[in-house]
Amino acid sequence: MAVAKTAVKKPATKATTGTGKAATKPAPAKTTAARKAPARKAAPAAAPLPQVEPIDAATLLKADHRAVDAMFEAFDDARGKSEKSDLVARICTALKIHTMIEEEVFYPALRGKIDDSIIDEAYVEHDGAKVLVNDLSTGSPADAMYDAKVKVLAEEIRHHVKEEERWLTGMFAKARSAGVDMIDLGTKMAARKAQLEADAAAAPLPVAKPTAVKLVTA
Repeated sequence: MAVAKTAVKKPATKATTGTGKAATKPAPAKTTAARKAPARKAAPAAAPLPQVEPIDAATLLKADHRAVDAMFEAFDDARGKSEKSDLVARICTALKIHTMIEEEVFYPALRGKIDDSIIDEAYVEHDGAKVLVNDLSTGSPADAMYDAKVKVLAEEIRHHVKEEERWLTGMFAKARSAGVDMIDLGTKMAARKAQLEADAAAAPLPVAKPTAVKLVTA
């Protein structure tokens, strides 16, 4: 009986080039050009702080306290709406600058050197004042309770000042007792203050941002 033979498939041979090497398939052409990532612009360099005369931190901050208190007293005697509006604008600008230099320079330098609870309370007191400062900055003497807001702000600031300036137990006294370099801090704050005052002369300062208090909106 004859046995049927099965056909054996031969493996396909690779095409060769004239050199005897196997031909390679050309890479598929790119349909779109590769996009280059846009170059990032370098952040603008911060403006250098102005040169100022060395000054003790407590001396600088106490001078600020006296100046703002004088403005509050002037507001108590003011009668015209224009005069009141001008005084409140000056008070709000002065307080924004004062809180900024304390929170940017003074308070951080005291961490770990005096009781943290003193610094924490100061931040919270600042935030309470910032709420009224922001409200008054956009208000008018014609608004309801305008004078009351200024009076309460003055009371809050005067309490805060007592906490910082209290003899022996206040923030300034404790900082000095802890060996903090008050001249270095005062000079840094004076330079930053001069910079902020120049900014304020060119355009209104931004809204004062609370640091510790979370504002709840209705």
